[in-house]
Amino acid sequence: MDKQSLWSQLKHFNWQRYASFIALVFLIVLSSFLSPYFLKPQNLINIMRQVSYTGIIGLGMTFVIITAGIDLSVGSLTAFTGAVVILTMNAALKVVDNEVIVILIGFITGILVGGAAGAFNGFMITRGKIAPFIATLGSMAIFRSMSLYIGNAGEIQSHNSLYGEFGMGTFMFVPVPVFFLLGLAAVLNLVLNNTRYGRYLCAVGSNQKVALFSAINVDKTKFIAYTLIGVLVGISAILLGSRFNAVSTSNMGLAFELDAIAAVIIGGTAMAGGRGTIWGTIFGALILGIINNMLNMVGVSPYLQGTVKGIVIIAAVYVQKQKQ
Repeated sequence: MDKQSLWSQLKHFNWQRYASFIALVFLIVLSSFLSPYFLKPQNLINIMRQVSYTGIIGLGMTFVIITAGIDLSVGSLTAFTGAVVILTMNAALKVVDNEVIVILIGFITGILVGGAAGAFNGFMITRGKIAPFIATLGSMAIFRSMSLYIGNAGEIQSHNSLYGEFGMGTFMFVPVPVFFLLGLAAVLNLVLNNTRYGRYLCAVGSNQKVALFSAINVDKTKFIAYTLIGVLVGISAILLGSRFNAVSTSNMGLAFELDAIAAVIIGGTAMAGGRGTIWGTIFGALILGIINNMLNMVGVSPYLQGTVKGIVIIAAVYVQKQKQ
C-alpha cells in the first residue's frame, strides 16, 4: 500500500465514530507510563467496578439525551431507591427466613421504585409539558429529601449479610456490577440499533415535528426513555447498596448525574439529540474512571476531579458544536 492510498484512507476514516475508543486506548497507554501499578489486574478490576454504577445509569441517560432531554434526578433517586430497597429487605427478613428470596424481593422493589420514579419524570415532561431540565431538577430535590426523611439523614444498614456478599461477588471472574453493566449494554445496544423503538428515539431527538408528521408517538417514546432510566437507576442503587451493605442517605448518588451525563457526551452522543451510541457511553465511563484513577495515583487532590470532569464535558460539547 503506497503512502497516497494510506493517507486517503486515513482522511476518510470515521474518526468521530471511534473517538471515544481511541481516547480510551490513549489514556490506558499514558496511565501505564505514569504509574507501574495501573495495569495491575486488581487496579483494573477496581476501575471497572467503580464505573459500573454510574455506567449503568449512563446507559439510560443515553436514551434520554438522544430524545434531546436530560435527567438531573438520577443521583437523588439512587439514594432514595437504595434506602427503600434496604428497608424493604429488612422488613421482609422478619417474615421470610431465606436471604436469597429477600434479595430477590429487594431487586423487584428497586426496579419498581426506580421505574415508577422515572415514569413520574416522564409524565411531567410529556403530559405536563414541563421542560426536562426543570422537571428533573424538581424531582432531584424531592427524591433527596425523601431519602433523608426515611433515613433520618443517616445511614440505613442492611440486616441481610448475603446482600453484602452479593455486591462484592464475582461471576465468571467478573465483578457482579460489571457483569450487569456489560449485559445491559449488549441488550440496550440491540434495542437502539435494531428495533423500531430505537429508530423512533433518534427520529424524535432529530426533529420532533417531523417525527409527529411521521405518525410517531413522541410522548410515548419519551415516556419510555425516562421510565427506562428510572429502572436502570434502581438496578444501580441495588448494586451500590449491596457493595457497602448499607445506604448513606446524604451521600449516596452525589454527582452521579454529572458522571452519567459526562460519560454519555464523551461517548459521542449528541447533546442536541438525534444520535448516540451505547458502547460509546461505556467507553466514556471508562475514560472518566481512568482519569480519576490516574489523578489519584499521581497525587492530585480528589477535590479537583470534579474540575476535570467539568472541563471534559465542556470540551466534548464544544467539539460537537464545531462539527455541527
